[in-house]
Amino acid sequence: MQRLREGDDLALNELMTRWKEPLATFALRYTGNVTDAREIAQETFIKVYGARHSYRPTAAFSTWLFGIAVNLCKMRARWRSRHPEVLASDRDDSAAAAIAGAESGADPAGETDRRALADDIDRAIRILPHQLRVAFVLFEVQGQSYRQVAQVLNCSEKAVERRLAKARERLKSQLEFKWKEA
Repeated sequence: MQRLREGDDLALNELMTRWKEPLATFALRYTGNVTDAREIAQETFIKVYGARHSYRPTAAFSTWLFGIAVNLCKMRARWRSRHPEVLASDRDDSAAAAIAGAESGADPAGETDRRALADDIDRAIRILPHQLRVAFVLFEVQGQSYRQVAQVLNCSEKAVERRLAKARERLKSQLEFKWKEA
């Protein structure tokens, strides 16, 4: 980021190579929509480039980067709630994954159960309130520390701990009725 700030525009390519997948994964877990996740990852890098001259490293770069992505996810969710639509390409991703699993020789019944559980978990994550969802995805999926999540959410580490506990409890209550014996 320092090189980008100093005018080396090619440094953005290195940032994108390193952070594109983690950002897209975070955005996909947050939104549940492949198209939105890709667009949010791209928009994040556009924002990074736009803020390159004003960037001041007061925290880890990843904290700043995911902070931008969190804001974009929140704005996208707000926009989606006002403009509901379902894109066929996003809807068909789980079917394509199931077909790919079947073609690879995996156990079809087991693969179907794993896919169904993953879909249920993703849906449960998507209905968590914003603060709980961000904390859960950053900590559990992205592997960030309490400190990093606290910096992104602008709260204390203890607050992150409480939000994670609430998120886990809500996820457990939403999933346990269907997956008790699974």
